[in-house]
Amino acid sequence: MNLRKIFAVILALMLTLSVFAACGDSEKDSQNGTEPVQTGDVTKAPEADTDSTDGADEADTPAEAGQMRIASLKGPTTIGMVKLMDDSDNGMTSNSYDVQIFGTADEIVGLLVNGDIDAANIPCNLASVLYKKTQKGIKTVGINTLGVLYILAASDPASAVNTEESFASIADLKGKTIYSTGKGTTPEYVLNYILTQNGIDPANDVNIEYLSEATEVAAKMAESTDAIAVLPQPYVTVAMSQNENLRIVFDLTEEWNKIDGSRLVTGVTVVRSEFLEQNPETVAQFMSDYAASVEYVNNNVEDAASLVEKYDIVKAPVAQKAIPYCNIVFLTGDDMKTNVENYLTVLYNSDPTSVGGELPDESFYHTES
Repeated sequence: MNLRKIFAVILALMLTLSVFAACGDSEKDSQNGTEPVQTGDVTKAPEADTDSTDGADEADTPAEAGQMRIASLKGPTTIGMVKLMDDSDNGMTSNSYDVQIFGTADEIVGLLVNGDIDAANIPCNLASVLYKKTQKGIKTVGINTLGVLYILAASDPASAVNTEESFASIADLKGKTIYSTGKGTTPEYVLNYILTQNGIDPANDVNIEYLSEATEVAAKMAESTDAIAVLPQPYVTVAMSQNENLRIVFDLTEEWNKIDGSRLVTGVTVVRSEFLEQNPETVAQFMSDYAASVEYVNNNVEDAASLVEKYDIVKAPVAQKAIPYCNIVFLTGDDMKTNVENYLTVLYNSDPTSVGGELPDESFYHTES
């Protein structure tokens, strides 16, 4: 085993532990599933090759022109890519994209650090953490999703009180038990910030119970007559389809915007700095293809929903209802930089560890297209 390979393995292990420490009990993003999903030429998540005695690592040499290996999270971040994925699988793109879909962000960390993937869709705050831990080894090229979080409440059919009337403002959550996912990532930070800014102490005034996956929260809500939960799309739609008594009582994107007018950022797209330096034209084409895919998804919801089911993200009927509420975008350049900076500043002011202890510098942002 050469020294470079040993260093890569040690760094991956240290990084994974560091991210866990900085981001709480787990790195489960708001867009959760359970297993990697095959697309393109990839059949499963590649494991780090710790026993190879061959020459240089894959990451040491430029990729074959026009090829990119991408990891994405199961949910809105990948929904925006489905047209890109389908076009690539059918040989309709100049680049070739191998996309792996994962249920949690921690599954992506080691792959990104080891150079086993070239780009990834991950939570915005995790991108900041990894930027520091990899010593500027990644760059953010775009925002792929804005706010996708909602608070649902279950109503008792026998009650005369309307669910919406019971939750006229965030202050009405005081004293309640709230189920959520995403401990240590976007859902926790967003919920805590909104509660705090509305005069509620998240540690003492409410009881927040974090479950491992959004599917667990949705299942709990499907059986409840009085539960409250934070869920992202498309799991909001899934839960509501399973329990007719569920109602959306708060759009957390709107509640965030009410505080200071900044935009809530959920997911970003990052590229390894080394890959970007060696393959600038490939990355530029990827960004163009991604933007076109997002435009297609937002403007052709029914057809896009069929592709969402094809790639085993959620069933087409659920996707068709959820897509208009997913805030799927691909913001680049100065627009991306401004919104990410504002969002990370809010998180930093609330909890510096949520962004890696310090705000990233200018090199974190790739603003060229």
